[in-house]
Amino acid sequence: MRRLRLCLKTRSGFERLIFRLTVPMYIGSCIDDKTNIACFAVFARRKTVSSRADDGVFRQRLKGFTLIELLVVIAIIALLLAILMPALQRVRKQARAVACQSHLKQWCIVWSMYLDDHDGSFHPGWAPTSAGFLPRHTWPNVLAPYMKDDKIRFCPSATKLRSDGAVDPYAAWGPNSAFKMTTGSYGVNGWVCNPAMATGDLYPTRGEPVNWLWRTINVGKGLTARIPLFSGCCTIDGKPLAADAPPESITDIADWGSGGSEMKRFCLARHEGAVNVTFLDFSLRKIGVKELWTLKWHKEFDTAGPWTKSGGARPEAWPPWMSSFRDY
Repeated sequence: MRRLRLCLKTRSGFERLIFRLTVPMYIGSCIDDKTNIACFAVFARRKTVSSRADDGVFRQRLKGFTLIELLVVIAIIALLLAILMPALQRVRKQARAVACQSHLKQWCIVWSMYLDDHDGSFHPGWAPTSAGFLPRHTWPNVLAPYMKDDKIRFCPSATKLRSDGAVDPYAAWGPNSAFKMTTGSYGVNGWVCNPAMATGDLYPTRGEPVNWLWRTINVGKGLTARIPLFSGCCTIDGKPLAADAPPESITDIADWGSGGSEMKRFCLARHEGAVNVTFLDFSLRKIGVKELWTLKWHKEFDTAGPWTKSGGARPEAWPPWMSSFRDY
């Protein structure tokens, strides 16, 4: 009995329970039989190990997901995606805007090299000559020899051609076989051109006086930072006027031959209500679409015109798609 009590003391709680349930049935007949006591100990030990093994298998079976748990996990993932997707889209838009600025900085280098080679004078542009309108005088042709990276022709937000189904303002112009650079999504301020026309002549397209042209980069330090040079555009160029009306919708553009407001060619909200613009001093700024009417596009451009706060423009006068943008 003393050995049995010692054996019970050294066993775990479960093993002692097995002993107490099984040993009393035989204790009267084999209390002094060491062999039987040993057998009972071995039997209890085996039962304990077996029970522990069975318990481990049961626990392993419980490790799998139930259908409800799986549905909960899926719901949580869907919720996280719904929260993160708008943020990811904003990050992508910001990345494209930064890449656009990088392209325009490279364009500033291209323009500066051309102007250095031509004593500060701009290209003739798309202006009438004795031989008619000559595409070779446009910037896609005169700047082609200075181009080193063809991809900078496109704003990252407008790489697909309008002719291939792209929708404005995220559409690129072209193709036009008259140009060496047949496609792109940037354009020049048409008022910087230097055509072979007399000062008193008028452009035949809209009747604008030629003496409004800048013609050269040498216009004075106080003006160069206010004169747009190159920007996102729905065609190769445009000559905005102070009275030009804004686009009626975000897709309303003034492509070649459409007439009307040429400010629409530059009023492209590709970058969250703004457009990247380079200036005659080769600086680069992000300009709000309403701010375009405050820039000095040509020599006589009224920067306090009817579409500015100074000119009395009311917020409700703007088209609905522009109403939430900042006034200038």
